[in-house]
Amino acid sequence: MIRFSTIAVISILLLHNSFAQKKAQHNPKPSPQQLAWHDMEFYWFIHFGPNTFTGNEWGHGDEATSVFQPSGLDCDQWVRIAKQSGAKGIIITAKHHDGFCLWPSKLSTHTIRESSWNNGQGDILKSLSEACKKGGIKFGVYISPWDRNHPAYGTDGYNDVYIGQMKEIFAAYGPIWELWWDGANGEGPNGKKQVYDFRKFEKTIRSISPKTVIFSDIGPDIRWVGNENGIAGKTNWNLLDTAGFKRGAGSPPTDTLNQGNFNGANWIPAECDVSIRPGWFFHASEDPKVKTARDLFRLYLQSVGRGSNFLLNVPPDTRGLIHENDSASLVGFRKLLNQSFSHPLGTYSAESMALKLTAPTSMNCIALQEDLKNGQMVSEFTLEIVNVKGELKMIKGTTIGHKRILCFPTDTVKKITLKIIGAKGKPVIKQFHGYKLAEELLEIEP
Repeated sequence: MIRFSTIAVISILLLHNSFAQKKAQHNPKPSPQQLAWHDMEFYWFIHFGPNTFTGNEWGHGDEATSVFQPSGLDCDQWVRIAKQSGAKGIIITAKHHDGFCLWPSKLSTHTIRESSWNNGQGDILKSLSEACKKGGIKFGVYISPWDRNHPAYGTDGYNDVYIGQMKEIFAAYGPIWELWWDGANGEGPNGKKQVYDFRKFEKTIRSISPKTVIFSDIGPDIRWVGNENGIAGKTNWNLLDTAGFKRGAGSPPTDTLNQGNFNGANWIPAECDVSIRPGWFFHASEDPKVKTARDLFRLYLQSVGRGSNFLLNVPPDTRGLIHENDSASLVGFRKLLNQSFSHPLGTYSAESMALKLTAPTSMNCIALQEDLKNGQMVSEFTLEIVNVKGELKMIKGTTIGHKRILCFPTDTVKKITLKIIGAKGKPVIKQFHGYKLAEELLEIEP
């Protein structure tokens, strides 16, 4: 009896240890495409379509195609300004909820072809994809599953229509770097809602373009950050549990989307979407309300500076051009980025995890970066800052991820040491730099 009990206890302990090891070892890793996506950091959204001309944000699907009349479309101008702002890609609303297609889809009669613009020969996706290739930036598409115009919407056949439209885009305008799925699901022209077959949608894209990263509330590759303010959580895990959740109304709680899950089963990092204007489509009344260069800089600190990517919507005007007010803010934003982060201070010593300075240096900002190839590790850290007076100041943080930017009151610093307090595994810090930001740009807790 004693012998049996001893064997039983040993067996239970072995099983427990095996389970604990497996649990400890489970730390999802990004795919090569996701790693490349993290390095994109900042890119544009472009909302363009009938709403640009009607003043709507969500079109009803019954707008006359003739309203789409850009008077001076120039996609090369879009790309030129995007590059001047530091953006590395553009994602365009190929089809919004109104169902109007910015390409001559064979699966719809509510397209740019039916517009009298350019004698029905226009093709915005062709023009933009070619401009992006010529300009050396990535091309992505948003295509809404909700279609308030298509007669098949709300029937079993519509899912095949939607798949067919995605196939048209990928075949004619690829490669597509990022595909953006909106979770909105309302009534179509027949008064019915559609049951989206996202599993079939995903399987289709994986088969025709396996290197495309797919965005939605729950991925599979990139998640919504939980708000449209462009702000990620100060704690931001690239991991997310998706079991039991759906896109749209059934998505995870906003705080979960904002922060991720510490032990999330899937690598699905957050993307921060926000518009440079109050609305997503161009409205002339909002010309005085364009976010300033400083506004954009602060959003950068609260998105990229918290381990997410920054997706900034820049809607073309009724000419089909980026408005002068938007352009001025964007160029100013790039100037602030260059002034702030082009000249790193100090040398990172991986052995001591310290920022070494040859002399006391005035600074007010630190940027940290993890090597994410083997997963995200750091859950808690402290920066110990010793100033020229010998005073010790400490800054505490949680996650680092792709990038963590921390600002503090300007001081003359002798040494800064990074101490990892908590981690899921052995972290690899691949960047540790100091910077001196202009005083008016300081966000003490970005």
